[in-house]
Amino acid sequence: QVQLVESGGGLVQPGGSLRLSCAASGISFSIYTMGWYRQAPGKERELVARITSGGSRNYADSVKGRFTISRDNAKNTVYLQMNSLKFEDTALYYCNAAYTTLADYWGQGTQVTVSS
Repeated sequence: QVQLVESGGGLVQPGGSLRLSCAASGISFSIYTMGWYRQAPGKERELVARITSGGSRNYADSVKGRFTISRDNAKNTVYLQMNSLKFEDTALYYCNAAYTTLADYWGQGTQVTVSS
């Protein structure tokens, strides 16, 4: 059974930092492209950052220079370091593991709220 379990969300002030973690089980983690997506109320889910099995990264323009995605294949975990958080970063953040169209899995999400 595939499980993606996110953690690390919470309430933070503007300019603050959070680190999200996603622990995966039930998949051959190292071959998967791992991604973080987010969905704010009333908006579509959007890609935040993605890292391939080979370590290539891409980011949404809105988070470039502020967020960093990384992975630890030994721990089956992907991270999202979020710095200089803004109000508009408030959303439910989801972890995604993708290998093929049939091997595409989602976590339950972790809430990030940026508020003063």
